[in-house]
Amino acid sequence: MNRPLLLHRLPCLATLLCALLSAPHAAAEPRQFALLAKRIDQHFFIQAGRGCAEAAAAEGDTCLLLGASGPAHFRRQNEALEQALGRGLDGIALSVTHSRWLAEHALKHLGRTPLITFDSDLAPAERHLRRGYVGIDNLAFGRQLGLLVQRFRPEGGRLCILNGSQQDPNLRERLAGIRQQLRGARDADGNDRLAGENGWIEVKRCPLYTADNQEKALLQLSTLLNTTELDAIVAVGSWPIYAAEAFRRQLGPLLAELDGQGRRPAIVMAADEPDARQLALLDDGLIQAYVGARSSEIGRQSYYMMKRLAQGQPIAGQILVDSQVYLPGSAPAEP
Repeated sequence: MNRPLLLHRLPCLATLLCALLSAPHAAAEPRQFALLAKRIDQHFFIQAGRGCAEAAAAEGDTCLLLGASGPAHFRRQNEALEQALGRGLDGIALSVTHSRWLAEHALKHLGRTPLITFDSDLAPAERHLRRGYVGIDNLAFGRQLGLLVQRFRPEGGRLCILNGSQQDPNLRERLAGIRQQLRGARDADGNDRLAGENGWIEVKRCPLYTADNQEKALLQLSTLLNTTELDAIVAVGSWPIYAAEAFRRQLGPLLAELDGQGRRPAIVMAADEPDARQLALLDDGLIQAYVGARSSEIGRQSYYMMKRLAQGQPIAGQILVDSQVYLPGSAPAEP
C-alpha cells in the first residue's frame, strides 16, 4: 500500500537535491578578519576597528579589533598576535610596534594566514612577510607636521619633538619627515638631528619618548616648558590629548603664563579624527594645529584588502588614505 506513495516522492526528492547542489556561491560561510592594534583602547584604533566592522558587516563578514589595552608594547602585541594566529582567521591586518621583534617571534608562525599591515608598516627588511599596506604615507605625514610648524614659526627656532618609542616604524618615518621638511632636504637622512639648518635647532633633551602614556607625556611637557625656552613643540602622535581635559587642566595655566611672558611655543601634533573636546583645544589656543589620519577609512580599506586576498583576487601593494589638517574653527569629526 505504501509503495506507490514512495515512488511518487522520489521525483520531488531528486528536484530538492538538484536545487541544493545548484545553490549560488553567495551563500558561502561568512569570513572572519581582524585588525591587530597597538592598543585597543586608543581613539585611532577604536575608529579603525569600527570602520572595518561596518564594511565587513555590509558583506556578511565580521572584523574584530584585537590586541591589548593600555600603553602599547611590542611584547604584549606579540602575545596578542600569537593568539590571533591560532584562531584560524581569514586575514589579519597588523599595526606594527617593533618590526624585527615581531618577525623573529609571532610572525614565524604566520603559516597560511594572509597578513597585511595598516597604520604602521613592517620595516623594509621584514616587509616580505605581509601582502600589502593600508594607511597614510607616514613620511609625508611628518613633512606636513613640519610644514605647519614652519607656518607658525617661519624664522625657525628651538624645537622639541615628542615621540612614542624608538621602535615603531610609522613614528620613525614621521620623525624623519619633520626633519626633512624643516631642513629643506627631502632626501636627507631623517635620523640626523636638526642643528641649525634653516634656523632650526633640536634642544638636547629631545626627542622625548612617551611610551604611549598620556601621564608621562604631560609630565614631560610640563617639565620641559618649566625648564627650557622653546619656540615650537611637535608631537608625532596624540598621547598628550588622549583625554583632552587632562591636557587643559595640567598645561593650560602654564601655557597662559608663558603667553603672558611672550615666550609661548607653538604646538602642533597628530590627532586622528579629533573629537569635540580635542578640537576645543585648538579654538582656545592651547594647540595651534593637528594633522589627522582618517582612521575609519583606513579600517574600511583594510577589510576590503583582506577580503580580496581571502577570495584569491589580486591586490594593490599599498592603499594610501589622505590625511587632514585641523586648524581653529574646524568642525568635529563624526563619531
